[in-house]
Amino acid sequence: MEEDRKSADHFLDLIKKSRLGKFKIYIGMSAGVGKTYRMLQEAHTLLRNGIDVKIGYIETHGRAETSTLVEGLPVVPRRNIFYKGRQLTELDVQAVINLHPEVVVVDELAHTNIEGSKNEKRWQDVIEILEAGITVISAVNIQHIESLNEEVKAITGVDVRERIPDKVIAMADEIVNIDLTAEDLITRLKEGKIYQQDKIQTALDNFFKSEHILQLRELALKEVAGHVVRKVDHEVHRNEAFRHERFLACIGSDAEKAKHIIRKTARIASYYSGDWYVLYVQTPRERLDRIALDKQRMLINNFKMATQWGGEVIQVQRNSIPAAIIEQAIKMNITTVCIGKPRVTLLRVILSTGVFNRLLNKLAETDIDLIMLS
Repeated sequence: MEEDRKSADHFLDLIKKSRLGKFKIYIGMSAGVGKTYRMLQEAHTLLRNGIDVKIGYIETHGRAETSTLVEGLPVVPRRNIFYKGRQLTELDVQAVINLHPEVVVVDELAHTNIEGSKNEKRWQDVIEILEAGITVISAVNIQHIESLNEEVKAITGVDVRERIPDKVIAMADEIVNIDLTAEDLITRLKEGKIYQQDKIQTALDNFFKSEHILQLRELALKEVAGHVVRKVDHEVHRNEAFRHERFLACIGSDAEKAKHIIRKTARIASYYSGDWYVLYVQTPRERLDRIALDKQRMLINNFKMATQWGGEVIQVQRNSIPAAIIEQAIKMNITTVCIGKPRVTLLRVILSTGVFNRLLNKLAETDIDLIMLS
């Protein structure tokens, strides 16, 4: 019965996917590498070849070269929204769906919509358009990908607020990296081709330092390379022996550690195009009447975060954490269990050895892999 249900669900997923529009994303290491320019060039090529392509939303940032390329392309009028006494414009999702072009270009994938819009984020607008069977070409900078947030913050010192879930990147049929050397990008910045003159020095002193650009460039190249590897695995090497990966992130009430485990598991699952879950085992000492309110709030926030990133949260009450992990892993056909690495202090090692050994012994009896996240 369970196998029949899984087969039916899989077939339904195939039907839904066949109805979706195709999704192409241009990724860059930072602003100014030429993502929007390349999208517009592609739009002109499609138009010349008789494809019904329209501009849904383009942000030129006042760049002359980019603005020139908009000319001659059919544009879907934006939707006017009055916000705090000002008239602003947003992508008109319904107008795009009603016009139903073959292809629509939608810039700034990580953009947060103005309050009062149907969707909070533009990537949600894009999903709605894709579900209507319209192909979308979009663009995003590498620092806006959710699971890379901590790495980007470590590199640049900037906590990027506008982020998109990894599941959105995983939806893409094609990802193209727009690459420039650090020297070329800095030259473009100094020539005023990215920001206005009054912002150039600030940019050079912060985000556009050469060492920052190099590291962001590496992240972008790795992201696109990983996407290509996944496509090869799924479309070329896939056979009857293919194992669909399912990851289980095991967390406790330690908020920062839990967030780290969730983020890394989401990243790994994205790499393998696998499903992922978050398991919280509530032991008697972590009952609601025993755990501090601030820890409860942070735990709930981590559950919410995992759900937003495309994971599924499971909560169970058990006396034994290893037994609960194994029980859920077997029940859900998990292929890999992800746990946090204990802080290396003698006391913690002594206290956790028994629990860890029990988990290892249990996993040794199964075909489930274990990843210890640093």
